[in-house]
Amino acid sequence: MLAVTIARLQLQELLRRRLFLVLLLLTVVVIALTTWGFSRIPSLGEGQARPISPVERAAVASQLLILVMFMFSFVLAFSAVFAAAPAISAEVAGAAASIQMVLVQLVVDYSPPHPIEFLAFVIGEAVVVLTLSLLLSTRFAGMVGGVSGLILWGLAWMGGIVGGVGLVFDNATLTHVGTASKLILPTDGLWRGAVWSLEPASFIAATRAAGRAAAAVPFFAADPPAALYLVWCVIWILFVLALAVWSFTRKEL
Repeated sequence: MLAVTIARLQLQELLRRRLFLVLLLLTVVVIALTTWGFSRIPSLGEGQARPISPVERAAVASQLLILVMFMFSFVLAFSAVFAAAPAISAEVAGAAASIQMVLVQLVVDYSPPHPIEFLAFVIGEAVVVLTLSLLLSTRFAGMVGGVSGLILWGLAWMGGIVGGVGLVFDNATLTHVGTASKLILPTDGLWRGAVWSLEPASFIAATRAAGRAAAAVPFFAADPPAALYLVWCVIWILFVLALAVWSFTRKEL
């Protein structure tokens, strides 16, 4: 049994090292490609009667940056529920996000208004997913728990979209669905905070002026999460973590 345990731990360490190398290589490729794409933004108005304005350039850069960061957010969620290596993925994704923002500043001259808050929101989202996966792992096999956690993460994200649609059409039922999803699994609420932290004030003001339709867009957030909601996120993490410990102590080994 001891030999089996040692072999299993060595295999896990090898997989984590390979995961780190793969994530590092893919991150370098993604950053290189996206930086080249960002560098083309200033030339969007070439050959036209009116060149792209600084406000428009910031709007385009912020939306593309949000899409890139959503990918990093997915990497964090995926690795937390499947690879059991959130620390590794957090190091890679966190460093990649910081490098990406610096490069965007260099090639597009756009700097997100709240970069520190962005990192805090994304890391908080990863902690929520990790805590949920710990709870699920006490009751289900590894793969089943991982798949369940990722599905719930996706459902919470879609629940936020449903709530936005409810606001657009003034439908109380759909709005309540969105609110409930943000409370039951606060990943989407934290993701909206991450989105808000990357958007320039001019883009938020222009989108608000366009009407309530923007509420249904998963890549737009007019306001950061309320302080009370952030308190709820902390309470949720502590409660689910305590529940995971309680469930593990009563699991038949």
